[in-house]
Amino acid sequence: MTKLKKTTAPVYAHSANSLELKQQFDAFINELVDPSLSVDAIAQALSGGIDALAAVLRPLPAIEGRLIELGIAAVARCNTDLKVLTQNLRLPVSPTALQIVEMNHAENFRALTFDSDMGGRKTYTPDFVILNQRTNTAHVVDAKRSVYTYDRVRLVDLQNRMKAAGLSLPDFLYKEHQRLNVKEVRIVILTADSRKTDLNGGIWHLSQLDHLVQVEGAGAAIASLQAEFRSRVDEHWKQACAAFAQACHSPIAPPGKSEGTFYEVETDDEDNQSSDEADVMDVSGNAQLIKLGFAQAPTRH
Repeated sequence: MTKLKKTTAPVYAHSANSLELKQQFDAFINELVDPSLSVDAIAQALSGGIDALAAVLRPLPAIEGRLIELGIAAVARCNTDLKVLTQNLRLPVSPTALQIVEMNHAENFRALTFDSDMGGRKTYTPDFVILNQRTNTAHVVDAKRSVYTYDRVRLVDLQNRMKAAGLSLPDFLYKEHQRLNVKEVRIVILTADSRKTDLNGGIWHLSQLDHLVQVEGAGAAIASLQAEFRSRVDEHWKQACAAFAQACHSPIAPPGKSEGTFYEVETDDEDNQSSDEADVMDVSGNAQLIKLGFAQAPTRH
């Protein structure tokens, strides 16, 4: 009896396994590491003392966060159905929209939209808006290195602002981004730290990126990008320590593994929210049937 070999077909039609994407990742690392984290820059900081060294290492978490953002956008563009927006995304957050979101279940305001140019100064700026032009579904994405330090109140506040901003997104994209059409808006916080996630609550680990952008190997590609970045920084540190030790004729012990050293420093952010308050907004007179909610968790097979 002839036995047929089992084959595993890709879940998604698009793949992150491409030479072009790898070249983009290499360019991102070079762009972010070379200016401030080169061997020469670190060696000079070692010569300058604690303050100089702290000035070089302090921005490291923010640099890694920026790298993750660039990587996610590049991976998402592997899916030709997706339009990835990263510029001109300052979405209005009106007190009326925020109050509606805070006091109602999403099912009660899913058909509600707001005019995006009705004024007001309070805004929310996502890291991306990823629009599937085949399904007209837009994801409002906030990418973070970690939400582990966020308490529940802070997370809920961020999610409410994202949903309130999502109420004006269809009108905003139509007016500000060449009449893009949106029928459904979903929000998702992407975190590189797996210690606090909630698939059904819209807080996803980067390993779930495959499902979000419909690209096979997307999450693994971002993990590889992070590993390559940390390896490059570690190698520069070791070379800088060796050069400095040679200059001083005394050994300097390089740090241990990356975990628990450079990369665990958490920088505070403003969650992309302006501090000014806005005037009360009115609901758009031309409401459309727009669905708003959390990103949908992948179906387990």
